[in-house]
Amino acid sequence: MQKNVLILDFGSQYTQLIARRVRELNIYCEIVPFNKIPDDISSFKAVILSGSPFSVRGEDAPHPDLSKIRGKLPILAVCYGAQYFAHFHGGKVEASETREYGRANLSVIKDGETLFDGIMENSQVWMSHSDTIKELPANSVRIASTTDVLNAAYRIEGEQTYGIQFHPEVYHSTDGKQLLENFLVKIADVAQTWTPGKFVDLTVSELKEKIGDDKVVLGLSGGVDSSVAAVLLHKAIGKNLYCIFVNNGLLRKGEFESVLDQYKDMGLNVKGVDASARFLDALSGVSDPEEKRKAIGNAFIEVFDDEAHKIKDVTWLAQGTIYPDVIESVSVNGGPSATIKSHHNVGGLPDFMKLKIVEPLKMLFKDEVRRVGAEMGIDDELLGRHPFPGPGLAIRILGDITAEKVRILQEVDHIFIQGLRDWMLYDKVWQAGAILLPVSSVGVMGDERTYEKVVALRAVESTDGMTADWVNLPYEFLQKTSNTIINRVKGVNRVVYDISSKPPATIEWE
Repeated sequence: MQKNVLILDFGSQYTQLIARRVRELNIYCEIVPFNKIPDDISSFKAVILSGSPFSVRGEDAPHPDLSKIRGKLPILAVCYGAQYFAHFHGGKVEASETREYGRANLSVIKDGETLFDGIMENSQVWMSHSDTIKELPANSVRIASTTDVLNAAYRIEGEQTYGIQFHPEVYHSTDGKQLLENFLVKIADVAQTWTPGKFVDLTVSELKEKIGDDKVVLGLSGGVDSSVAAVLLHKAIGKNLYCIFVNNGLLRKGEFESVLDQYKDMGLNVKGVDASARFLDALSGVSDPEEKRKAIGNAFIEVFDDEAHKIKDVTWLAQGTIYPDVIESVSVNGGPSATIKSHHNVGGLPDFMKLKIVEPLKMLFKDEVRRVGAEMGIDDELLGRHPFPGPGLAIRILGDITAEKVRILQEVDHIFIQGLRDWMLYDKVWQAGAILLPVSSVGVMGDERTYEKVVALRAVESTDGMTADWVNLPYEFLQKTSNTIINRVKGVNRVVYDISSKPPATIEWE
């Protein structure tokens, strides 16, 4: 795999956005923890240092040895990275009198600085720090300021090292992509060759070499990720790929049958396995979200173990894991980023299951997966499907799981999703679904009092799932949808709409 750009993660939740923006420039990048710099950096052409929740003034401040990088490769130090060079290399960093967070505007940009080519004064940037650079590191030149932050950007003379106090990777930095392109293309001379076609060619070649004549079993869900993974593997190993679609009893209404039909003409070898009773038994009495994921993950692995034994000499288990799954499940590659939640298909297999894992999409964001799928000719309707969580409706039923609750939520979800399609809203939404809340409310139907369940509807817009905004659906649509749900779904008498963004909320409620 071409590497090109190395991103050192100091623990910022924005680190993944840096990678996302770099990929948008058709440049491949790799994130590693600040304390795990590769011994061989010959394949990299530039380095970006991320922000961090730490303070450079703290005793626990990350303090890596950058001697094999500094002066040898172009460096862009973002936020903590900029403070790192100042604090440890002849400058001074102090606590800000007030936390510098949110929008700001560049008030001064030094003429002739390549980093700011095409960027005008008054350009909006995003600040997020509680320390500020009072004195620049040795041999530095100030190249940009804001009204409140004198040393908003600097360059160290005699080397291609730049420090910026703001976050170009965040959407609110309006010229952030331009700045990253200036650094990577104009300063570091990185080629913009990272394309879907290139990924397909490289990945198929790597899969052929890695798997050889071995047999692979893949859990096919009908979603974008597993479908693209299946087609990639099929291109690499053909008939040695065995796809299994498991009905865990937590799918959308009618999905088990429709997914099996969907793959008939794709040339994939797919077997449907109805294990719904097994999953519901495993979830009986389980309310904690993480315990649900573990129960589903364990049942999923057990089912695959059973099915794998029916395939002679199977060696590999393939999964449609993508980059946000990895990022949100563990600290990136063992780094300092905070863990948000676990994912059912991340974290390895138990000792009794003697299969190796292959994850051809684990370094791609969701929109990149769709572009790769389009490159391979996968149907637009399949590629346009909204993301659906691996644990299914289990994490959209808050509290314990019962067959009756699954039935209620399937009916509600079906009305909501079909309504989005009927109103031509489905393709304007990145992800949508319904959540069954663990509360009941008083209602009245006719002359009778009811005491039934509350459901929440959720629809968000996003590009990669790392951040998301709620969608302002038409009131008329919400009104009709609520009325239809309450009239048709026995057990529900109240519908609410979730208007939370990510962050601070997550897309799913559990």
